[in-house]
Amino acid sequence: MLDYLKLKQVSGFKIETIIRLSRFVMQNNYFSYDGQFYHQIREGAMGSPLTLTIGNCYIFFYEKQIIKQISNINGLYFRYIDDIFVAINWPFRHLLKQIDRWNKFDENIKLSESIGITGDFLDLHIGNQDGQLITKVYQKPSYEPYYLPFNSIHPLHMKKNIIFTILLRAIRYCSTFQDYLNEREKLRMALLLNKYPNKFIDEQFNNILSKLNIIQPLTCSNYADYRQRVIDSPIKEIVPVDYGKTISVHFTYCSSMRTFPIKILCSLEQIFWRISD
Repeated sequence: MLDYLKLKQVSGFKIETIIRLSRFVMQNNYFSYDGQFYHQIREGAMGSPLTLTIGNCYIFFYEKQIIKQISNINGLYFRYIDDIFVAINWPFRHLLKQIDRWNKFDENIKLSESIGITGDFLDLHIGNQDGQLITKVYQKPSYEPYYLPFNSIHPLHMKKNIIFTILLRAIRYCSTFQDYLNEREKLRMALLLNKYPNKFIDEQFNNILSKLNIIQPLTCSNYADYRQRVIDSPIKEIVPVDYGKTISVHFTYCSSMRTFPIKILCSLEQIFWRISD
């Protein structure tokens, strides 16, 4: 990948240094099981950022020929880590034959297929209904409706952001007004289970629509137009935090630590008051 990108340095590190460090990490993975220590000699440690990066680089070269083949006939190919979604107008048997051929590209990679007129990719359900593309939110069977509890000691803006994010996803993903209504009510029930007041939920739903410049109540007749505006709206970039000037303090929720933030903030005020004094 480094040769492919023609990079000589990355963040001041020479390519030779990056390769040596990466090789050292990948060749020195150890774990403990049942009182015994083991040395992992194949593949990489799950959850390791380096394993994920190297895996993405590996798949990048593996998939190049597949992408070219699909693009040549105006098909769609998307990948996120190890999940692949392909939309293509091929007969069923021909597609199976091609997948079998792709599985021979690399003995370390085996694709398992799920073929149909509908499909699930990450948290999105995609379908073909009478020649029309339909989408809505997809939740895995293991999904559980747990969010940050409303009675936690986290700042209120974090709880507002949760509602904003999940309702925005509902509008973007749900291609029909009825699917949007169904998803919105699922969100409401999940938030109620997490102790969010119904009045607070309604206020945030309305505030979100206002922030998205949706000035009228969503209906079956105007939903498609407003949804398209939301999809086309630019994504705001996250403003980087200068941690040399800003101190971020995060408190994990625990009922026995309800007064802890106040105590630590008082201590910080005393420390900085002494410094400035």
